[in-house]
Amino acid sequence: MPATELTSDVIDLADLPVKWATSLPDRLVAQPTWEARFALLDAELSGALRPVNLVAEVQWAWRQMLTGRGAQPVNDLADEVGWSRRHFTARFAREVGLGPKQVSRLIRFEHSAALIRAGQPLADAAIAAGYYDQAHMTNEWRVFAGCTPATWAREELPFLQDLSDEE
Repeated sequence: MPATELTSDVIDLADLPVKWATSLPDRLVAQPTWEARFALLDAELSGALRPVNLVAEVQWAWRQMLTGRGAQPVNDLADEVGWSRRHFTARFAREVGLGPKQVSRLIRFEHSAALIRAGQPLADAAIAAGYYDQAHMTNEWRVFAGCTPATWAREELPFLQDLSDEE
């Protein structure tokens, strides 16, 4: 089904058209560690994926967004493919499930997480990830992760030093 049919919806696992959907919760509980649970979940979900054939313009824009780490303005991408911004945004969203601006935000968020995971100071990570400043990055983290990057780092990456002073 098209990705746009799933956007902002909550779907009961039993409603998925795969054989393993009803048994998955019990199989996850039976796993001895969180790592094993996530490995099982990854295997089942990736095994259920089917190839997606995006139109060439959307494929190109997607690659540009990934390569540029979400920094390209949507207008520039639309101009490059020869479409109006409105048509580009609608077509991209119909094919991908999210609009190009939202996808760019997620790419920047993921990039900032990788930089923080690598030990980069928050202010430096913010600028390197394409945010205006650390406050801008922190606001995006609240939206996507439900916490600040410093809180996330303290909870998820306790080996990193000196993050408590940078929130």
